[in-house]
Amino acid sequence: MNNVQNEFEETLKRIRSQNGVVGVIVVNNNGDHITSTFDNRSSVRHSEMMMKLADNAKRFVRNLDPSNELTVSQMGSKRREVVLAPGKDFIMMVLREQNHKSIMEIIGANSL
Repeated sequence: MNNVQNEFEETLKRIRSQNGVVGVIVVNNNGDHITSTFDNRSSVRHSEMMMKLADNAKRFVRNLDPSNELTVSQMGSKRREVVLAPGKDFIMMVLREQNHKSIMEIIGANSL
């Protein structure tokens, strides 16, 4: 395993181990699953919504400033928090219960 894969696996392990994390999905830019902690049906459903949301968020950021790009999108409701983190070749989604340490603090600025 190369260094990038090791860092990726360590980041996933750290995220999954946090209290309140309901699940993690990582898809490539075509929407194909790289890894998921959800069952297949939930993974497919969440991935489809995640891809649409990420595309809209990327467009929104580019419309605000064409020289900028989306790095992380964090949304919350009373019960859950969703964090989308697009990378060069993938998009990661973390779903977690509210009232726990923020996923943004867990991921850290240099991990993605």
